[in-house]
Amino acid sequence: MTKLLKDGKAVSDAWVHVADGDAVPETGPVIVTLARWQAEHNTLAGRKDGLGIRLESGQSPDLIKDDLDRFAVVALAFPKFGDGRAYSHARLLKDRLGFKGEVRAVGDVLRDQYRAMHRCGFDVLEISGARRTAPCLSAGPARAGTGPASAPPRGGGVTVTRLGKSAQPAA
Repeated sequence: MTKLLKDGKAVSDAWVHVADGDAVPETGPVIVTLARWQAEHNTLAGRKDGLGIRLESGQSPDLIKDDLDRFAVVALAFPKFGDGRAYSHARLLKDRLGFKGEVRAVGDVLRDQYRAMHRCGFDVLEISGARRTAPCLSAGPARAGTGPASAPPRGGGVTVTRLGKSAQPAA
């Protein structure tokens, strides 16, 4: 069972992930892979219902920057806990590429990552299994003012001075 976590609440998901070998439903919003988008661009671009794309962790949003206005959802994959490239991709989508649609985290999404994902630009987390859903809901929504628009400058606005044997603290 797949649930979405949006604004700290479990919500239903109308989007269907379509694998490369599966038929694309005629109606309803779908999320396709980058490979499928590249192969069936003309057919998919004409869909009247919602269209989303899934990018694996090694696929940069720069690959779809010219087509971003065609997608309502960009799903960024977390293949395993230690692979954080999707964090950078979410920030790139929202800040540099100006994507206004939904950025969705999919894959190995854990409760401990919820607030960090929100701060990087993720709008929705796709969480598989009841075991993972309940702890995420108990984490609550991210604090107001922690989204991408209010993120502090790189480095968090804090000056760090490394102290050595002869170094003095900065004034």
